[in-house]
Amino acid sequence: MADLSETTERTIAPVPRITIQAFCETGETAAMIEGAALDRRMQKAQVKVRMGGGAAAIEAYRHAPTPNVIILETQGQRSKPVECLDALAEVCDEGTRVLVIGHLNDVTLYRQLIQRGVSDYLMAPVDPLTLIAAISDLFTAPGVKPVGRTVAVYGVKGGIGASTVAHNFAWAVARNQGVQTVIADLDIAFGTASLNFNQDPPQGIAEAVFAPERLDSALVERLLSKCSDNLSLLSAPASLDRTIDLSEPAFDALIEYMRASVPCVVLDVPHQWSAWSKRVLTAADEILIVAGPDLACLRNTKNLLGALRHGRPNDQPPRILLNGVGVPKRPEIGSAEFAKALEAPIALTIPFEPALFGTAANNGQMIAEIQAGSKVSDLFNDLAAATLGRPEARRGRQSLLEPLLAKLASAKLPGRKAS
Repeated sequence: MADLSETTERTIAPVPRITIQAFCETGETAAMIEGAALDRRMQKAQVKVRMGGGAAAIEAYRHAPTPNVIILETQGQRSKPVECLDALAEVCDEGTRVLVIGHLNDVTLYRQLIQRGVSDYLMAPVDPLTLIAAISDLFTAPGVKPVGRTVAVYGVKGGIGASTVAHNFAWAVARNQGVQTVIADLDIAFGTASLNFNQDPPQGIAEAVFAPERLDSALVERLLSKCSDNLSLLSAPASLDRTIDLSEPAFDALIEYMRASVPCVVLDVPHQWSAWSKRVLTAADEILIVAGPDLACLRNTKNLLGALRHGRPNDQPPRILLNGVGVPKRPEIGSAEFAKALEAPIALTIPFEPALFGTAANNGQMIAEIQAGSKVSDLFNDLAAATLGRPEARRGRQSLLEPLLAKLASAKLPGRKAS
């Protein structure tokens, strides 16, 4: 099993709808910026890359308006960066931000550039994520809370247990990591989150998706039902009173609202391959792929990894979870063989525990509520810590009274029924 204690890259807010023009002196930097422009976080921005450095920028803007952001590459003193910036300032529109990519590690030069209004100085070679983070930071107001992290959970085959994994993972993030979390059930027709959390909310995700003109933070707050101190649920109606034909950006605004107010958003994505589901997966900060130890899941996982790789060139690969491993008398593909065929590690192996999972499902409870401190519960805690980029902090074995106390506490929560 792969080491779950790896840290993840910090959450980078998507770049807003802006124009960016880059003037490069080397082909390597030009190629890097063109690659960064394809990143999912840059999908709203318009990026244009030209060669010629500072001199080309000055000439370009003598009779043309400047964009929101100008990126200049300078190879050192021979490029006369200070003189170029002084000349550029004469033709720059007010409000334009300038990023400089330099090849010279010189504190004096850095100070001179900052004094002339340069927003940031990045030392070459620059990787795409560093550049995207620098651009994103230009449009993040001081004091504003960081954008929340989205984790999409997707099963490569129907009935593989992806929703159960998503719900228990969200519970572990909220309870053991102490992070405010929302679990959003995106399966409008057949979602099971309300059942698994023993909730019966009068409203849910459909109200936000089918009436986007009404969407605001107040509506989202009303649609959430509280499951625990740090965990809220955005449930699906699980009703067949209408057909579900969603447009590609159907969930964009809703997810954006949740990210702006909640540190962690867990997206329970149904097993279907459509424009909107691919878009949700591609845009997520983290993806958990849930598979079983069989040939169909191996094929589907391999295909899914290939489909997502193009739209996420600068992201960590999805974490692959093998669920329901160890069914008696069932031939299975071992985790090592599964990983070798995918050329990707298995992040987590969840054992087959029918009595434990069945009891939790029938009671509308999480694994940790049924058997706190169990091996499966510890696995979800480890996964939560690893996904958030935190060091593993496994809790000690709990007292016999703690599961009972947790059950009594959950029964007192508004909207939650005693089991």
